[in-house]
Amino acid sequence: MARIERLELFKVPPRWLFLKVVTDEGVEGWGEPVVEGRADTVAAAVREMSEYVIGADPTKIEDMWQVLYRGGFYRGGPVLMSAISGIEQAMWDITGKMFGLPVHRMLGGAVREKMRVYSWIGGDRPSEVVEAARGKMDAGMNAVKMNGTAEMAWIDNFSKIEEVLSRVQALRDAFGHSLDIAVDFHGRVRTPMARVLMKELEPYHLMFIEEPVLVENREAFIELRRHTSTPIATGERNFGRWDFKELITCGAVDILQPDLSHAGGIWEVRKIAAMAEAYDIAVAPHCPLGPIALAACLQLDFCAPNAFIQEQSLGIHYNQETDLLDYLKDPSVFHYKDGFVALPEGPGLGVEVREETVREKARIGHDWRNPIWRNADGSVTEW
Repeated sequence: MARIERLELFKVPPRWLFLKVVTDEGVEGWGEPVVEGRADTVAAAVREMSEYVIGADPTKIEDMWQVLYRGGFYRGGPVLMSAISGIEQAMWDITGKMFGLPVHRMLGGAVREKMRVYSWIGGDRPSEVVEAARGKMDAGMNAVKMNGTAEMAWIDNFSKIEEVLSRVQALRDAFGHSLDIAVDFHGRVRTPMARVLMKELEPYHLMFIEEPVLVENREAFIELRRHTSTPIATGERNFGRWDFKELITCGAVDILQPDLSHAGGIWEVRKIAAMAEAYDIAVAPHCPLGPIALAACLQLDFCAPNAFIQEQSLGIHYNQETDLLDYLKDPSVFHYKDGFVALPEGPGLGVEVREETVREKARIGHDWRNPIWRNADGSVTEW
């Protein structure tokens, strides 16, 4: 029986961390364990966990997950769960390659032939959204997401609301309902302003509103959901099924957005999706990350009945000089047509990593941090 022989980490631009796991039989698996802006911290956690991983059977994924999650006594949170996620993804990749099967076939098989995807437009401080959306539609997309606002105070001027409305109106004027639009509040908006903004956005029939307030304010989610017909989405800052349990059971959301590089990996998110399905909640995995994370998401998407759309980072504003497809031998696996991506049939995660590019870019590395934003009065606000 094969055993895991070594782990190797690569911090690569624009802001990603890749993990290569190799067995004593030479089978390689790749994962993407990263917290954006804390890549070195997660790398340290992966190295600490490697003492449990080296020598283990790469096909005993559930057992390894339990060891890494429960074995350290303290558990959960972005750093530990992201480290586990990347290791878990790599073990699925190895297992699939050993048996010649894509991960979705090992998780019950595909429930759809193609998966819908969407693109980001507008940047951190949204601008030129019509031109950007037209480019995405020309590239085969029919759904986009944009940040709603830049900095916003607890109680702010209505002009900031009007700026959001004008951008959404411009998209509706240009494309009508041939383009689905999601607006991400990014946790930047506090409950009083979120209530106003969501009411004003109601006539535009958005695909969803993401993180209308910070996810720790779950009582606000419940209140806001009572006063809007627009689907509410959140979950990128939740980690593991226990963290998602209250979101699922308290009636706070319509769409869960677990991140397969943060929430515990492929199998953990499959469990989260199954819990959500029992409560009639959709799943749209969060993934503004690299190609390995996206490949993991798609394996989940194709075997989860309630997955309805997938975020992906091609051309996102974070990707400067290096983009999603640059690290793949065959970029066509992420070919988007009519707003969809095809079923991946390759073994494991279904992608082949261009290792020479990974090693070259790892020599450059990155030190990505999100900006620190302040309001006009100098107080720190959410980015």
